[in-house]
Amino acid sequence: MTIQAKFSRLGTDNAPGQEVRQGGDGTDFLQGDRLPGRRVDFSHGDVDAHEPTPGSFEAFAAGVALGGAQAYTEYRGDLGIREDLATRLAAFTGAPVDARDGMIVTPGTQGALFLAVAATVARGDKVAIVQPDYFANRKLVEFFEGDMIPVQMGYRAAGPGQAGLDLDGLEAALRAGAKVFLFSNPNNPAGVVYSKGEIARIAALAAQYGATVIVDQLYSRLLYTGASYTHLRAMDLDPENVITIMGPSKTESLSGYRLGVGFGSRDIIARMEKLQAIVSLRAAGYSQAVLRTWFNEPEGWMTERIARHQAIRDDLLALFRGIDGCFARTPEAGSYLFPRLPALTITHGAFVKALRLQADVIVTPGTEFSPHTGDSIRLNFSQDHAAAVAAAERLATLVERYRA
Repeated sequence: MTIQAKFSRLGTDNAPGQEVRQGGDGTDFLQGDRLPGRRVDFSHGDVDAHEPTPGSFEAFAAGVALGGAQAYTEYRGDLGIREDLATRLAAFTGAPVDARDGMIVTPGTQGALFLAVAATVARGDKVAIVQPDYFANRKLVEFFEGDMIPVQMGYRAAGPGQAGLDLDGLEAALRAGAKVFLFSNPNNPAGVVYSKGEIARIAALAAQYGATVIVDQLYSRLLYTGASYTHLRAMDLDPENVITIMGPSKTESLSGYRLGVGFGSRDIIARMEKLQAIVSLRAAGYSQAVLRTWFNEPEGWMTERIARHQAIRDDLLALFRGIDGCFARTPEAGSYLFPRLPALTITHGAFVKALRLQADVIVTPGTEFSPHTGDSIRLNFSQDHAAAVAAAERLATLVERYRA
């Protein structure tokens, strides 16, 4: 693959915050007038509507006050912070965490994902990925010239408490030589949570075929009423074959500090550190201090945050389910809604553009997550409640305007 081909696949037009670079060309298909209303960017969460963890800035300032001692940590992050985190992450995930050799602090969970894939995938390696799933998974495997084997997740047909992963398809991928399985739980974009049975089967298959599993658990704290969660690393699986990725950027609204954590296999973590040493040296030193607030929020804070998000989720679900021909499964966790739109007179990609230009509503097209979900859009509903509902109402108006 040429360098040009590599980078041509890394499209960023629909990445969060990149909509400002999208022009207004090719808009002959637009019909009707603009719809007035406050601009809402559903491509990412609103940290003004849902403020960062209390004490986060004070922790950052304390890191600044430490000066060089905090600015120039080990490449894998300050050991004291890692030791503090290891205790809390072990309690949360149900399995020990090796702070010294089995953990790395990274520039965001995106940084951890990049390092983990780079540390496990070489040219020609077969990698099993879920469809639909986080858009960077596919792009990273392609960038490192791995051979993707898609495994379908039938979330639309699966019942509550089931992600709907084709487990026989996963076994077929592993039997065909996939040495890495990469997935998010809760799933981004659908917001579904893998059942204990699904996680147990994933663990058993990984053990049987000696595969490495990279699991992105970014939203594993934001679980809604009735949802239960099973941590892969707590199952009967060699810890040297698992990398878990977590961070405080979403649920805790700490995205501006760019913090992520990868933990698990000591060998893979060592490779991730070597790569981080030449990519970014370390996660920003002063920001690392903010991790002292993670899993250390005031009593009741997380409960309130979940309740606020669930209320927004429920109002948006009711609105989308009122659109004839629209399907929206209830997210069990996280802050993403992934509705399937009805047939339109324009392509769904053009509809995403119409939303931005005619309604000041920004969403992520479903094609980012799977070639099979082009009729869907993803909304991050971690927004101001009233603004999110008003924006979704404008979206519904445009659906009717362009309905086939």
